Amino acid sequence: MLAKTPKITSKAGALSKQLLDKHENVILLLPKKGVDVKSLPNGAELARRMGREDYKLGAKTFVADLAGPAGTRLALAGIESDISTFELLTLARRLVAAHADQRPKAIVIVCHRLESRLAARAAEAVLAAALAADFELPTFKSKPNKRHPLAEITLYGVGKSLDTARTIAEAQGNNLARYLTALPPNELTPGQYRRRVEKLARQQGWQVEFIGIDKLRRLGAGAFLAVAQGSPEPDAGILHLRYAPRRKTAKKSLALVGKGICFDTGGTNLKPARYMHGMHEDMEGSAVALGTLLALTALKANFAVDCWLALAQNHIGPKAYKQNDVVRAANGKTIEVVHTDAEGRMVLADTLYLASKQKPIVIVDYATLTGACVAALSTRMSGAFTNRAAWVANIIKAGEESGERVWPFPIPDDFTKALKSNVADIKQCTLDSDADHILAALFLKQFLEGDPAWVHVDLAAGNHKGGLAHIPSDVTGFGVRFTLDLLLNQKLLS
Repeated sequence: MLAKTPKITSKAGALSKQLLDKHENVILLLPKKGVDVKSLPNGAELARRMGREDYKLGAKTFVADLAGPAGTRLALAGIESDISTFELLTLARRLVAAHADQRPKAIVIVCHRLESRLAARAAEAVLAAALAADFELPTFKSKPNKRHPLAEITLYGVGKSLDTARTIAEAQGNNLARYLTALPPNELTPGQYRRRVEKLARQQGWQVEFIGIDKLRRLGAGAFLAVAQGSPEPDAGILHLRYAPRRKTAKKSLALVGKGICFDTGGTNLKPARYMHGMHEDMEGSAVALGTLLALTALKANFAVDCWLALAQNHIGPKAYKQNDVVRAANGKTIEVVHTDAEGRMVLADTLYLASKQKPIVIVDYATLTGACVAALSTRMSGAFTNRAAWVANIIKAGEESGERVWPFPIPDDFTKALKSNVADIKQCTLDSDADHILAALFLKQFLEGDPAWVHVDLAAGNHKGGLAHIPSDVTGFGVRFTLDLLLNQKLLS
């Protein structure tokens, strides 16, 4: 699941003919204005080619194979100072993709005449894109393509302002999330998922606790068990991982919670084939929570992190839960089941309750939860919800800075009237398509013990055809970069 990271080196030096002649694969980042292409090494040749292709220096990628000792492939673009992180990451993906057919062992990234902050941003984006493109997702072809991993990435013109350790940690977390999400459902049942993560936990030094079906019964976790009861294998449960910083005096703690539905048939409200296809990805929220834990561990975060993975499948069968069932959650609330395909909020209800009982400073949960959020935002952005109104600006800013864009939705109390049940404390959902993403968040909020600070991420952008920002695969692993910005830049734990 984890791959070796290429050697990353930052060197002093400027763009020169010697540099181009020495390296086979170069990415050149220039300011959009103020650079005469003819003044660059091989400038006359570049200018002629740009003229033939009617190319003007800008965010469109220009690719040229230079006539030199190394047969250098050069991919370049011009960058404006106010370019957004999302646009910068998207450009970076295209620059890296320009070299893919050559399967390079080394890539050189050169920032030429960019002011220091823009150079750091641009180099970070290309580095993130290169690490994402270099990672191989699982394949089960009888004759898989031969791997040609990158061995080295060299940066020029960046200085000391780039934090490569964080970019590497975020890439490792994202790659892990994408790898797990891409696994077919017969390779990632809840039991197989648990064993994979327990092996990783031993490598990372995480504490591990598995709350299986028998213990969940003793805890009264009827919401989770309602979903799990339809499975032929009793392998569902909540996997609790804990990272503890070396400083034992650290009092701050973070809880990460992820929906891990390894396959979602829709239950007795069976999905049609078109909407059931791809439902092995319904565990992506748990994979993002795990990837975020991995990234924070790599960065030696100075706060404790508890990661709660709600692992189950939503099967159809004689024991599967059904509409109008009434179940009791671990916090004592009774729930009227309205639609069995709203299983994610059921498993998260009990998981959030158990996580919040430990009194973390902040809870962040991730779930591919509602089609309503996709309808509202498309698959280019994800939705966010919080019970702390003062955090809305921070959430938007974290999305902008990380390039994993989110948009916050309100969770007004009057919407809970739609969840009023005549036979139970609360309805699971409604049968209308009226703001289900908001109703789902309001439902989850009922299971937070003690009103902890909470951010809920509805992963509308968990899969985007053709890739998103710097990620080249349909499965995006969206959320790791966003969360690290939220925690480390927006300082939500302070």
